[in-house]
Amino acid sequence: MKTISQAITATLGMGMFVMLLAPRATAGCGDPNTLQGPFVLAQEAPLASLLARAPEAEKSSARGPAGPSIVGMWNFQLVSEGNAAHNPSIPDGAIIDFGYHQIHSDGTEIINSGGHAPATENFCLGVWGQTAFLTYEVNHFPLSYNAMTGALANLINLREQLTLSPSGDSFTGTFTLDVYDTKGNHVDHVGGNVTATRVTVDTKVTAAP
Repeated sequence: MKTISQAITATLGMGMFVMLLAPRATAGCGDPNTLQGPFVLAQEAPLASLLARAPEAEKSSARGPAGPSIVGMWNFQLVSEGNAAHNPSIPDGAIIDFGYHQIHSDGTEIINSGGHAPATENFCLGVWGQTAFLTYEVNHFPLSYNAMTGALANLINLREQLTLSPSGDSFTGTFTLDVYDTKGNHVDHVGGNVTATRVTVDTKVTAAP
């Protein structure tokens, strides 16, 4: 049986655990070596630092009288917390994943993970629901593939508990990530915090990554 470390390093399909391999270089989970550290610690979301943000009052006015909604496109990151006992240990503040998250009005959602190559699958799907005023839950189901053979490697369940800001321009929350082999055996678990900022029609890329 694979160890927990082997399972998650070789097969995670969302590009979890973005690692610092060389100056200005990061990689996702397709390479087993990328989970050996050193880890990239979160400061500002990697994509958020490249995007020009409109003034808060301007964005709020443009939305009109309707209340804030989580529906839309978001620049997100997942950050480790409480994973010191993981094998290998993951420090608090390490980036687990980042990218773009679209949340649709029909209760479905999709993530474009920026943490790994498309060969192991960087798009994944899920559903969401509102639990109370400004609070939401996401139930997300990535599929992970072997980059060399193309065979299905792991089934993954990402769950998020989110709180939307009163302005509707950001959300925060927590996540858990559980990894299963193709027979449904649970092989790994990590958790942490979610942060996201809204992408609008006025958002611009201001620099190359």
